[in-house]
Amino acid sequence: MKTKLRSAIFSSGFITLLLISACTPEPTEKKPNIVLILTDDQGWGDVTINGNEIIRTPNIDRIAANGITLEQFIVSPVCSPTRAEILTGRYHVRGGVSGTSAGAERLDLDEETLADILKEHGYHNAAFGKWHNGMQYPYHPLGRGFEEFYGFCSGHWGNYFNPMLEHNGKIVEGEGYLPDDLTNHALSYMEKHADDPFFIFLPFNTPHSPMQVPDKYWEQYKNRELPAHRYMENEEKDHTRAAYATCENIDLNVGRILDKINALGLDNNTILIFMSDNGPNGWRWNGGMKGKKGSTDEGGVRSPFFIQWKGKLQSGKKINELAGAIDLLPTLTDLAGINHPPKKSLDGMSLKNLLLHHEPLPHRYIASYWNGNISIRSQRFRLDASNRLFDIKNDPGQYHNLNHENEAAYDSLLNFRKKWEEEVLTELPIEDTRPYPVGHPDFHIWQLPARDGIPHGNIQRSNQYPNCTFFTNWKSEDDSITWDIDVWETGNYNAVVYYTCEPENTGVTISLSFGQQTVSAPVLRPHNPPLQGAEHDRVERKESYVKDFNPLEMGIINLTKGRGNLTLKAKNLQGSEVADIRMLMLYAQDEK
Repeated sequence: MKTKLRSAIFSSGFITLLLISACTPEPTEKKPNIVLILTDDQGWGDVTINGNEIIRTPNIDRIAANGITLEQFIVSPVCSPTRAEILTGRYHVRGGVSGTSAGAERLDLDEETLADILKEHGYHNAAFGKWHNGMQYPYHPLGRGFEEFYGFCSGHWGNYFNPMLEHNGKIVEGEGYLPDDLTNHALSYMEKHADDPFFIFLPFNTPHSPMQVPDKYWEQYKNRELPAHRYMENEEKDHTRAAYATCENIDLNVGRILDKINALGLDNNTILIFMSDNGPNGWRWNGGMKGKKGSTDEGGVRSPFFIQWKGKLQSGKKINELAGAIDLLPTLTDLAGINHPPKKSLDGMSLKNLLLHHEPLPHRYIASYWNGNISIRSQRFRLDASNRLFDIKNDPGQYHNLNHENEAAYDSLLNFRKKWEEEVLTELPIEDTRPYPVGHPDFHIWQLPARDGIPHGNIQRSNQYPNCTFFTNWKSEDDSITWDIDVWETGNYNAVVYYTCEPENTGVTISLSFGQQTVSAPVLRPHNPPLQGAEHDRVERKESYVKDFNPLEMGIINLTKGRGNLTLKAKNLQGSEVADIRMLMLYAQDEK
């Protein structure tokens, strides 16, 4: 029967064959998966392949061996700006990111993200780790194109062992050492979506302080001799050793990612990127470059960058063309075959032809900005924040000022700087007055940490660096804590305050008010845990220590649409203080 049918089809002639061909859909190639690994404060020199003879990063080096190294890859001097540039393809100041805490780290809501675009084109997107571009939905990752988030939204975290984290907005407890835990979630997500195109953003929290790392890594470095470099007199050696130990842990987890991609048979259809968000968080060996994290000099903004796509990108290729974080969005969408006209003009450019065909890029400049300092990079030169010109190719340490030796290059970079200030920097507001959103109809949980609140009266933060702090020294009924919020939708919300309280202070009543609405609850359960963190720190930290906080069910409060201060106060004081406060959680009434 099959033979007769096939003969009949062929005997009916050329027209029938054309009709059959027209009705048969062409096989479509699955879009490539994307895994973007971003480390926190790992310098260009903190990998073996870049010449560090102390550190061991064989798995990171495998990515370079199997793919392409971009040797002149520029990021921002600090964390949240780089993340914003990765997500948008635009300079961070355009997106409202002016700081790293207290709301200034938030990416404007009218910015379109890489995850937004990929989601629109069929990708499953997840982020596991340090977000640092806004906490309250829709600043939250789940409001920026991701369907899964596990980690923390703050700029740094106070404990890396079984810490308090969030999973899609809900407070959870982490399992084990944080980078290992984040990797576990990424591996599970790969398995779940192995048959679909996925984008996994894996922003590790290390080697950012506090310098916490398991013993098995620390033991390998705690007595190691360190490489010589220009800043040796300023180096905190145990800090460097701890950083190297955390980088070795990162490398192990990179190896787990590589092995999982291979085990799932996804090697030839997965783009894997490894990079860091800024220069090293301490004075340590960095290839002779000037500066570290926070600096707009070369050492503060050059990142290791390795990209692997087996079967598509040449193995072991090193490319010296100037590129940066602003190029990732146009590059990845282009490599994925996505034609998506941007809603706003991009500052970055697609590196697709550079990566696939090694076609040179057009002459370009990349600006680095932080804390009032601007530096401009061309392929060969850098104009520093003091308008001094340096030949980075021959003088990465920026020792020899060329202002009067190469006036053409100096004038060109200086003119670009002036243009950039006029066209880009003017988009950054003088003062960030954005409130914190609450009550968006597409979400049900809002976290208002101490970091985003304002203390009044005696109340103080537990540390001068707001990220991961708590409020303490609450001594009077006149003291208060406020959050400047914007309620998007009128409704009833369950309020929960996370507190600690000495036994002699229990019985005090804490009230929460917004406009004319107030809800109150007495603190009946004493909870006075010790501060945590020092037992895991390899060097003394500068940030706040943390502790375990209890949830206090406040009850239901009605929040009316509009902007105002959400205020915590106390009455019926029983002792010398009220309580320490870590955060306030609001749940849509039907959610909790």
